[in-house]
Amino acid sequence: ACRPVISNEVENMEQYHTVFVGFPIWWYVEPRIIDTFLEAYNFEGKTIVPFATSGGSGLGKAPQRMGEIAKGSIVKPGKMLNGHQSAQALRLWAADLGL
Repeated sequence: ACRPVISNEVENMEQYHTVFVGFPIWWYVEPRIIDTFLEAYNFEGKTIVPFATSGGSGLGKAPQRMGEIAKGSIVKPGKMLNGHQSAQALRLWAADLGL
């Protein structure tokens, strides 16, 4: 339940409609600093796209938990980005998301 402090704020968060949030998976969930970030801003009506790295697990319950914290947001299923990702593969992923 701890919430680490974030050292800097995102300026003009209201101007963003889609926010990509990246993190390492820790025991099938996002790190608590991500929860701090999601609690710090109003994500109502915004789209959140989680992406993560892991030594062996998937996203687990991270997208679901993120949606519960960022009330009123649309949280996409997300993607694991382990290893090298080509620019083309990332463009296709964004296109598949409708972005």
